[in-house]
Amino acid sequence: MGKTSENDVTEDPALAGKRAAAYRAVDEHIRDNQIVGIGSGTTIVSAVERIVERVRAENLSIVCIPTSFQAKQLILENHLPLGTLDQYPQLDIALDGADEVDADLNLIKGGGGCLTQEKIIASCAKEFIIIADDRKDSAVLGRYWNKGIPIEVVPMAYCPVQLKIQQQLGGKAVLRMAHRKAGPIVTDNGNFILDWMFSSEPTPEWIEADRKLHCIPGVLETGLFLNMAKAAYFGTADGLVTVRTRPSS
Repeated sequence: MGKTSENDVTEDPALAGKRAAAYRAVDEHIRDNQIVGIGSGTTIVSAVERIVERVRAENLSIVCIPTSFQAKQLILENHLPLGTLDQYPQLDIALDGADEVDADLNLIKGGGGCLTQEKIIASCAKEFIIIADDRKDSAVLGRYWNKGIPIEVVPMAYCPVQLKIQQQLGGKAVLRMAHRKAGPIVTDNGNFILDWMFSSEPTPEWIEADRKLHCIPGVLETGLFLNMAKAAYFGTADGLVTVRTRPSS
């Protein structure tokens, strides 16, 4: 059997799609003298890569506000100016990924556990732009993402919150467990994550479901990002990018 050379190794199609979307989104939205929210996850690595290239080539002056410890480290490792919401409570733009995006640019986020910080940053930005590969593109929210709606909860309340979600909204709320250590995932805020496995028949009315979840004591934030994103960039493995903007209300 012959050996496989490095040249025979093909790039993960999802990563190629994310990179194509990230580069185009950065090229179309990042400008000089902006305050930029930097999201979390693998998609944003490509966005920061392109931001660094443009900062060096065009001598751009920007300040980056992170959504997580991982995002903060990414900013520092790439020698980009780091800021906080205390310094810059209003951002020009926020770039982030998503677990699923529907036809109206409603999102499910929080697969990485940073949903609260991500939503705060998104809410502070004049423009919230989503970057994703085309697998995340869905006509109806909840059609493809089958890992549940992430919900950040205060640790002491997770059992009552589980019970109330299941009583009020149906389905099952599952405590997210860590993979490489015993016990649950702990967020940057020191909280737990419940993943609400909702009933898909019929698909929930998301605005009402989000309202009910927020009314449960102990719930800090949900992974439902509704009516927040201005545009979404979806990249394919061959480098094609589709842009969807939020319909006018």
